[in-house]
This record gives sequence, structure tokens and C-alpha cells, in this order.
Amino acid sequence: MYPAIFLDRDGVIIENCPDYVRSWADVQIFEQALAALAKLRHSPYKIVIVTNQSAIGRGIMTFEQAHSINARLVETIVHAGGRVDGIFICPHTPDENCQCRKPRPGMLFQAANHLSLDLSRSMMIGDAVSDLLAGKRAGVQQLALVQTGRGLLQSQLPVHRELGSFPIYDHLSSAMDDLVKS
Repeated sequence: MYPAIFLDRDGVIIENCPDYVRSWADVQIFEQALAALAKLRHSPYKIVIVTNQSAIGRGIMTFEQAHSINARLVETIVHAGGRVDGIFICPHTPDENCQCRKPRPGMLFQAANHLSLDLSRSMMIGDAVSDLLAGKRAGVQQLALVQTGRGLLQSQLPVHRELGSFPIYDHLSSAMDDLVKS
């Protein structure tokens, strides 16, 4: 069983887009995130992206389009010296009440089953309280919020009763520098 670093995509690795990331042209990668992922290349942690993509459920884009964007993102990360061991997508809208949409932990459980992950030795890094709640509800012990994406606004919200305290970082690179000791 492997520990994992679960990462939200939009707001952590790439910029959030107000009208959804619909194509590769909408993708703006945070350079510091590429550098952070490159540092993790030889880490014992599995690198797993877990991302809500309700644009699929809303009919704004297809699952194939989302997969294509993610494949190109992984290709870019690998080209920059990093790696991604898995990407898990929730295509549902909030109204569908599925088990995989964060803050529910379904994507993390799927990843754990597919990649033989030990959730208790893993961490979840996101730019929203919903990301951290998904991690907490899956049994992930280390949670961190980054202030990129929605993180700055989310960091100013009252702490959700389930979460307790968690560190807040400027961005993914600073979180990785502090949380992952080689």
C-alpha cells in the first residue's frame, strides 16, 4: 500500500476558469506547480489528481474532451520532469447527489482501490474546503489549503467543524516544500 498526494486540478495545478476549462486553450498551468510536481518525481507518494468536472454533467463538454485536457496536462507535467499516477474525475452536477463529487470522498476511495493506496498515510491538497472535506471523510490525515484558485477566499471562511486546523500555503510548491520531506 502506497501513500498518496491527492491534488485538486483547477486552482491548484491550473488556473480556475469562471466558465469552466472547456479546451486546452483554457488551460493556464501554474509554473510553480510544474516545479513542485517535478520535485516529486522520485517520491514514494503516488500523485493523484481528483477533480470535480460538472461541465460534463451540464452538457458543456464531453467526458472525452475532459480526458483529452487531462491527458495533455499529464503530458506537460511529464515533459517538465514530473509524474501523475492517476486522474479521477467526477462528471456529475451538484444536483445529482453522487458519491464521487467533492466534498464526498468517492474519488479518493476509487483511487485507493485502483492504485493500492493507504489513505491514512496520504495527504489532500486543494484550493477549497470541499477538497479538504473529501480528504478528511476518506481518512486522509494530512490536509492543506493553497491560496491559488479559490484558496484565498476559502481561507477566510470559518473553519468547517469537521476539519479542525490545517496549514494554508501560498501555492502548491510551498506546500510540497513543507509537507514532503525527501
